[in-house]
Amino acid sequence: MKKENEIKITNQDGSLDSIDLHLLQILQSDASASNQDLAALVHVSPPTCLRRIKRLHSLGLIERQVAILQPDRMRSITGAGLTAIVEITLTEQTEEVIRACEERLTLSSAVQQCYRTSPGPDLIAIVQVLDMPAYHALAQQLFTQDAHIRNVRVFFATSRSKFSTALNWLNA
Repeated sequence: MKKENEIKITNQDGSLDSIDLHLLQILQSDASASNQDLAALVHVSPPTCLRRIKRLHSLGLIERQVAILQPDRMRSITGAGLTAIVEITLTEQTEEVIRACEERLTLSSAVQQCYRTSPGPDLIAIVQVLDMPAYHALAQQLFTQDAHIRNVRVFFATSRSKFSTALNWLNA
């Protein structure tokens, strides 16, 4: 039976051991931890910890580090906020049409996430805007002027029960 520190995951870019996986798990929940604190949590020296984190970045496993804002608190400051889940069905599913629609969506700062899906709609976008007039303006810009969009179905979030950016590979 393997111990946790013997876990090895190998991919085309390199090999990860349990310390790397533990670092990734910690960084997903709090990337603001100091190098000294991270080193203590994974039981390595600070220089070793820093080298490992730089390696994880260079492997492309850590895409970027950001601050995640709390929408309800921001809403109390800005006075508004609207999240929409948008299903988009295209008239044709050619790579060229899908890619063009994806590109237009991803260029908009209001689009937080965009996914190709199957079966069902071709794309799903998570959109964050100030209010309903802002959503209508965005819909006009992104959806109604594209001849390849056959149908748009929108769901407006009334509350958020859970939000996470963490990838869970060890325990679901």
